[in-house]
Amino acid sequence: MNNTTYSIKKSEIERKWYIIDAADKPLGRVAAQAALILRGKHKPTYTPNLDTGDHVIILNASKVVLTGKKLDQKIYRHHSGYIGGLKEIKARDLLNKSPEQMMMRAVKGMLPHNSLGRQMLKKLRVYAGAEHENVAQKPEVWNF
Repeated sequence: MNNTTYSIKKSEIERKWYIIDAADKPLGRVAAQAALILRGKHKPTYTPNLDTGDHVIILNASKVVLTGKKLDQKIYRHHSGYIGGLKEIKARDLLNKSPEQMMMRAVKGMLPHNSLGRQMLKKLRVYAGAEHENVAQKPEVWNF
């Protein structure tokens, strides 16, 4: 009896394209589904140390929903590295200014925080509206 675990090789990885429609769905739910697909956890060939995931296109990022009082209370922060260089922006302002960035940050936080996670994030495309430029890849709709 063979008790070895099968590990997929880089040459055997097949990638598909999926579309997630974020309209009227909570930000975290959409980001969690996108992270699941990007990591490849929906496949039986999932390997933790390899990027086995698929490409994800998120549409209607500007119509995403934040539950509770998060629109006014959630604050996104980043620091320039200089003294007094802390920048803050409320969720409502970021959603109006750059909904793509809000979605990217949410998905990035759910991926591994290493070089593998950065590689997975490159397979994510976020669009504020319903149009996208990846029609040639024949993406499938991901329902959740």
